[in-house]
Amino acid sequence: MWEMFLNSLKIFVKGKLFREPGQVARQWLIGFVTAVVVLPVLVKLGVPLWLAVVVVAFGTGALQPWLFRNLKYA
Repeated sequence: MWEMFLNSLKIFVKGKLFREPGQVARQWLIGFVTAVVVLPVLVKLGVPLWLAVVVVAFGTGALQPWLFRNLKYA
């Protein structure tokens, strides 16, 4: 298991894990921007910061499988 992780990490660092690295970056950026936009909105609405962080982390974490559903590995 550890060897598989290290092998995948080496391939990822070389930029050869995904068929289209640009699509991976774009999908990651969509999730990141979503979190950056929603967090201040929730705080501005009066939600305590700790709760807003938990909600945004859960929401964007749940969004990741949907964003990455069509990624192709090399």
